[in-house]
Amino acid sequence: MSSGPERKEFEAAGKMKEVMGSYFRELAEGPKQGRKTAWCTSVGPAELLQALGFNVYFPENHGAMLGATRMAGDLIPLANARGFSPDICSYLTSDVGSYLKGESPLQKMKMAGPPKADVLVFNTNQCRDVKDWFQWYAREWHVPCLGIHTPRSIGEVAPSIVDDVARQTEALVEPLEGVAGRKLDPGKLEEVVDLSKQCTELWKAVLQTAANVPSPVTFFDGTTLMGPAVVLRGRQEAVDYYRVLLDELKRRVAAGVAAVEGERFRVYWEGMPIWGKLRPLAEQFLALGTCVVASTYCNSWIFEDLDPADPFRSMARAYSSIFICRSEDRKQQYIEEMVQTYQIDGILYHDSKTCPNNSNSRYGMPQRLEQKLKKPFVIVHGDLNDLRLYSEEQTRTNIEAFIEQLAER
Repeated sequence: MSSGPERKEFEAAGKMKEVMGSYFRELAEGPKQGRKTAWCTSVGPAELLQALGFNVYFPENHGAMLGATRMAGDLIPLANARGFSPDICSYLTSDVGSYLKGESPLQKMKMAGPPKADVLVFNTNQCRDVKDWFQWYAREWHVPCLGIHTPRSIGEVAPSIVDDVARQTEALVEPLEGVAGRKLDPGKLEEVVDLSKQCTELWKAVLQTAANVPSPVTFFDGTTLMGPAVVLRGRQEAVDYYRVLLDELKRRVAAGVAAVEGERFRVYWEGMPIWGKLRPLAEQFLALGTCVVASTYCNSWIFEDLDPADPFRSMARAYSSIFICRSEDRKQQYIEEMVQTYQIDGILYHDSKTCPNNSNSRYGMPQRLEQKLKKPFVIVHGDLNDLRLYSEEQTRTNIEAFIEQLAER
């Protein structure tokens, strides 16, 4: 017997399982088939790597899996013992700990673990941690580590920034050709960028269905549904999957199907997911009749500037426009736009202890936005992976008080 409202499953879940399963099988079988593996940061030049024929692996995706399966708690101390501070990115420390212990959720997919890299390629648009993370593996395996250094606190994405990042991306081509053992085919790169553009447009349309009242989808759904947008952009499989999912969501909207039955309030999630606590958090909001309809995180994989007619410059502009590397003023403007688009009643900020780059509650933004928009906020203290930094009881109480505040308004 159910103790409360239940989360609605998606018909497209089966297709997603199939698509993601096929991706991980490719990673496992690649070396036997003579395919090289490139590690790439989640907002790195994946299209270039795809066009050169690499199997592309994203360790941040593995970090999220380690958090969601709650394996991270046993693994982080192993990385700490190797000299990595407990204060740095817990994706990094979870992943390094996983490597050191030889344990990974990928083993349930009949993989030995993450595939060994032939080359590692980063973009510092997210943070410096990704560079240190990749360089550790490069030293461990004696393989090349290449990167793009993107400016931070960007206001307008000026032509000078685009020129610089585009030149850095183009400079990767020659060393990557050396690892791949083939020359870059410009036509193939255009094709891959075009598929990424299609993927991003569909993913944006998926997320924008939540602007409907009631919303057919929640942030908690989005953290799962985004998988192909992260690891398969530039691939036809991602485009096909999001067409199916978008069609299902449109049918939900037409039929008035609510992700949260009796939706009372609409909340915006700013910051990283708390991977090991997504289910209880989703259940709490469901029970409170509150839909977390949108987030900065899920929207971070929308790259509207991609243009197959100008691959290098458009990749440079797209990957320099992401929320995390923008100025405080631009971030605030973005959240204001999201509050209006999604008819938000209140904002939840996750202050993630080991991810300061994705925590935006430390310099007065919540107070400024509340004063301007008259929208209440709550700050949840926790972490993306390290649950030692998270108090479930305190968080539950704070969220309940936040919803009561919304009800009083």
